[in-house]
This record gives sequence, C-alpha cells and structure tokens, in this order.
Amino acid sequence: MDLNKRLMIALVLSFAILFGFSYLFPKPKTAESNTTTTRQATATQTPNNAPSAPGTGATEAPGTQSASAPAGAATAKLQHVIATVETRKYTLKIDRFGRIASAVLKEPKYRQDNGEPLELIDPTKTRPLEVRFADAKINEAAFKTPYTASTKRLDVESGTGVLTLTQKLGDVTLVKTLTFHPEGHYDLKVTLNKKLDYFLTTGHRPEADKSRYIIVRGALVRDAKGVITTIEDGKAKAPEKFDDATIVASFDRYYTSLFFNFKQPFKVVVTPDAKNDPLPFVTSNGTIALQGYIGPKEWKLFASLDKRLTDVIEFGWFTFLSRPFFRVMLAIYNFVGNWGWAIVIFTILVKLVLFPLSYKGMMSMQKLKDLAPKMKEIKERYGKDPAKMNQQMMQLYKKHGANPMGGCLPMLLQIPVFFALYRVLLNADELQGAPWILWITDLSRHDPYYVLPILMGATMFLQQQITPNTMTDPLQQKIFKWFPVLMTFFFLTFPSGLVLYWLTNNILSIAQQVYINRAYEKHKEKMKQKLKAEKAAEA
Repeated sequence: MDLNKRLMIALVLSFAILFGFSYLFPKPKTAESNTTTTRQATATQTPNNAPSAPGTGATEAPGTQSASAPAGAATAKLQHVIATVETRKYTLKIDRFGRIASAVLKEPKYRQDNGEPLELIDPTKTRPLEVRFADAKINEAAFKTPYTASTKRLDVESGTGVLTLTQKLGDVTLVKTLTFHPEGHYDLKVTLNKKLDYFLTTGHRPEADKSRYIIVRGALVRDAKGVITTIEDGKAKAPEKFDDATIVASFDRYYTSLFFNFKQPFKVVVTPDAKNDPLPFVTSNGTIALQGYIGPKEWKLFASLDKRLTDVIEFGWFTFLSRPFFRVMLAIYNFVGNWGWAIVIFTILVKLVLFPLSYKGMMSMQKLKDLAPKMKEIKERYGKDPAKMNQQMMQLYKKHGANPMGGCLPMLLQIPVFFALYRVLLNADELQGAPWILWITDLSRHDPYYVLPILMGATMFLQQQITPNTMTDPLQQKIFKWFPVLMTFFFLTFPSGLVLYWLTNNILSIAQQVYINRAYEKHKEKMKQKLKAEKAAEA
C-alpha cells in the first residue's frame, strides 16, 4: 500500500509539473516585439556587409549569421522583392538575394490572434533558399549582387509554374530553378557554371507559433536508413554533419521549411546560431536537385508526396505510440467528418481496449480498501518484525485474492497512452481551425468561455468521490482533494481538443467506476454466501 500511495503522489506531482511548467516561466517574447527595434534600425541599410566567411570546403560549416544580420542581408525590406508566387496555400515573396522573404498562408484557419493572415518568415532570421559560398570574396559579392527573376509574378493556383533566379558574380553564375506546385511544394535545382563549394539553407525555423507549451522546435535530419536526428532550439552547440540525408527540416509546433530527396541523398551540416538554435545547410560544389516545402505540417499532403515525409511531424518521446494513434484518429475523422467527434470516439475506443486491465486494477483497489482495517491491525501487531509482518500480509492478500500492485500497475501502463495522446492533440496541425460543436470553433485554441475546463474539473472531482481511497495520511488526502482544482486552473488555456479528450475520459471513467462498484458489491455478496455455505457444511 505504501508503494501505491507513493506512486499516486508521484503521478499527481508529475501532472502538476507537466501542465504547470508553462505558468512557472514567462511567455517568450514574440518575434514582433523582439524585432521592432531591429527593423527600425536597419530599414535604411543596404546589404553591403556579407556574412562571416565560411570555411574552406563544403564539408565545413558556413559562418554564423546573427539576428541583426550582416548589415541587413537578413533584414532587407520587402520592397526589394523581385518575384511573387501565388499557390493555393500561400503567397511567397522572393527577395533580391534569391531567398523566400515572406510566406503568408491563405487558408482561413491560419490566422494570427488579431485575425491577420499568418506570416511564417521572421525577417530578422536567416531566410529559406539563402546561398552562402565557402570562398569569402565570392560570398561577400553574393550579398551585394542582386538576383534577376524570369518573371515578377507567378500564378500556380491551377497548375505548375517555373521561376528562374539568376545571380552573376563575375565569372561565376548561379541559377536557381524553382518549379512550384499548387499544393505548396516545389522542385529546386541549383546550378553553377564552375565548381565552387556553397551552402544552401532551409532557413531558420518558422516563427508562427508563440505558445508556451513544452514543444519541440528546431531542426530535423532523416538519413537514408530512416534514422531521425532532432536538434532542439538552444541545444545546438557545435556543427553536426550528415553525409546521407534524405530530409532536412527547420520546424516549430505546426510549421516547417524543408528540403528532401529520397532518390539521391545529400550532405547536410547543422550549425548553431547566436542563440544556439540549429540552422541547417545543404552542402554542395555543383549542381544539386531537391524538393522543398514551406508551410503547415499536414499529414495528408506529406503522405501524398511520400510517406517518409511524415517523419517531419514531431510527436516527441512517444512518437512510436503517437503516430499510430494519429492515424487511427485520422481514419475516424475521415468517416465522421468532425475532429471533435473523432477525439470522442477515439477516447471511447482506447477506454474499451484498456477496460480489462482497468477492471482488474479497480477490483483489486476495492479489495484493498476492504482489507485496510486488517492490514492496519497486522502492522500494529507485527510492526517490530518486518519479516513476520510481510508474511502475514502475503497470507492476507492470498486469502482474499488481492494484489497489492493491482491498483498501480494498470495506471503505470496507461501513462504512455495518455502522454502519446497528449502529444497528438498538442501537435497535430489538423486541429487548427477545426470546429466541434456550438462555441468550440477551433480545437487548437482554448475554450473562450472555459466551459470544457470547468466540466473537466467537476467530473474529476466526482470521479474522486466514487473511487476507492485507502489513503490515511492527511497530506496525501489534501493533495488529492485539491488536485481537480489545480488541473482545472491549468486546463483553462489548454487547447480545446486536449480538454475534450480529458473530459470524455473522465466521463467514461465515472461510468466504468460505477459499473465496477456494482460488480464488486455483487462479488462481495457471493463471497458472503460462499462463506455461509462453508460454515454450514463444517457444522
């Protein structure tokens, strides 16, 4: 019983830490607030200073570029845009250095809090498609010499279109040929008229998500064997090289900028920036062909291009469970057409699958509750003789068919399931803008009227009242008494989809507990009748 108590306390504290972490630390400043001063200071600057010179070979790392950038190379104003690309999903703007300077999502569900269209590119950070040269002189010239574009406007909403970007650096000519597709991805071919070591980047990760949740953000590399390496923001201490990459991505919670090529693996180096955030570069010394994408991490789109691309959708430690969970949930959504009901149905399925395990655990807890007075008596009688006390306890458990681990083991096995679902509901882009019913119009945002969190707390409190409790320690009792209140407070600003899952799970747990309580009463009645019959037979 002591083990069960300790486990329960540990679980309560773990949940409190998990959900309370965001409230213990201040919300990070948004890119807008961080960069206002920088934009004003650099608005009139011209890119007459190049990035730090890279090493002497393509296997070495390029120079580090700070947020204020080599004089404005990373903060060039948008009036220096040389081409605009319109796809079904976004509007791209290409700046005079051949980089994606702006990526604004068109779909209504992708909006800032103020209702404005969502911009993925932070103008103070390194931009996608930037090229740096290993030769310092050529690199300096590259950030002084603008590209020319084959067209100023490219409309690919109904079909593919080609944009050619050309940069002439003396006797060196670099050409980027971009074939854009309506779905948002593109084919990229970079050619040089002579052999030179250079670096091509996916850019710093999108800066669209400002949430305080414990989310993995940074860079990801998938090699030809399917091994995935993730380098989180703040943890890039030194350059890391990958000689056979098939995917390289900069990503945040919902969005990514990536390159991929599954037919011809390529070389990648991931370097730290001034804040030790990872910045990925593809290294080459001649022609290279890649496919690229910038936008939401949409499972269906990635799966339609190549199923291996879904590896970019990061679910954290429990990806091995989260990925199949999401696929089942996606199948349910395709059937019912509503993500809210898909969450409800999936929660019911999980509860049904785990019911046999939960049934045994809860029945064991009921037995242990009834045995509590006898266990206390044994402790008082044999407390000074631990060996004798354990022997008597074991005999008591065996006689009544109780398992001291029965209550905590099922809970331990369900913890990975919960955290896997937690990651799915927190990371799945599909929940953005997805309505459920009535006032819940976006499952990725909190309930504006806080109805779901309050109902969740109320059902958690009700569940406590009908669940067997063998705790006698006053401190433990107080922790459990206030746990629903604490969880309600944490869940007030959590995504509605996650709260809906927890609320549904609580309601099902209450129904399950009522059923088990009744089943146990019948079990006790049968045991009484059995004991009476045995005594009658002995008489």
